[in-house]
Parts: sequence; C-alpha cells; structure tokens
Amino acid sequence: MDTISSRENNSILPLAGVIVGVLALILAAVSLVKVSNANKQIALMEEKVMRIDSIESQAVNAAASAEKANADLRKLQGSMQDAVNQIGTMIGDVKASVAKLEEAQKAHPVAGKGGKGGAPAVAGPGEYIVKKGDIGTSIARANGCSVGDLVAVNPGVNFNRLAVGQKLKLPAKK
Repeated sequence: MDTISSRENNSILPLAGVIVGVLALILAAVSLVKVSNANKQIALMEEKVMRIDSIESQAVNAAASAEKANADLRKLQGSMQDAVNQIGTMIGDVKASVAKLEEAQKAHPVAGKGGKGGAPAVAGPGEYIVKKGDIGTSIARANGCSVGDLVAVNPGVNFNRLAVGQKLKLPAKK
C-alpha cells in the first residue's frame, strides 16, 4: 500500500505545478499589460511636460515683453509730462504778451468818431483826426512825416481800418 499512496501523491504534484505555472503566466501577462499601459501614460505625461515647458518659456518671454512695455510707457508718460509743462509755459508767455498788449491798448486808446457827449473830436497838439478817405500814407504826407514814424507813435492802430474821427498821434518833427 505504500507504493500506491506514493503514486497518488506523485500524480498530484505535477498537476499542482502546472496550475502554479499557468497562474504565473497569467500574472506575468497581466503585469505585462499594466507595464505597457504605464509606459503609454508616461509617454503622454512626457508630452504634457514638454507643452508645459513650452508654455513656461512663452510666459517668461511675455513677462519680459510686459516689463519692456512698462518701461516704454513710463518713458512716454515722462515725455508727455514734459510736453504738457512746455505747453503750460508757452500759454503763460502768451498770457503775458496779451496782458502787455491790453495794457498798451489801455494806455493808447483808439479814439471814436467823436469826443465826449458826441461832440466832434478836436485834435490836440501833435494829433490828427482821421477824415473820410484818409489812409496812412496820405496822413503822413500831409503832416510831413514818414509812414514808419506814424505807425511807430501809434502802436495798436490798424492803418488798414481807420475810422472817421479817430485820433492819431503825430511824430515829432525832425
């Protein structure tokens, strides 16, 4: 009986070995599939990492461009402020010139068509009262002076628009 029982034990062992071998092959196949999937995912991750690196490089370039744009904007703001300051100075100069012209106009008013109360204007010493048809050259010729001297002693007078009754100063005779 001993031989029979040892035979029975011997026939189970090869069967168990085959079952363990088949299980090992199945586990190896499953492992191979999982490693293959892991390799695919790693390849996809590498592509994504490359895209992220590219985006990061673009972000660095964009930041540098933005900093340059900010520097250019600061320069432009400075230039604009300088231009506005210059305009302000010019406006101040123009106001001063206008004020001087107004003062000169007040100091040498242009006479109207008549004196006070509508009475005809009367020429004082060294004055001339404009008559109909008078022009600068005829006034200068009639009073023995040059047009340039006549214009010089009458600043602010427009000799192209003389009004009848307007008083003009006459230059001193030489």
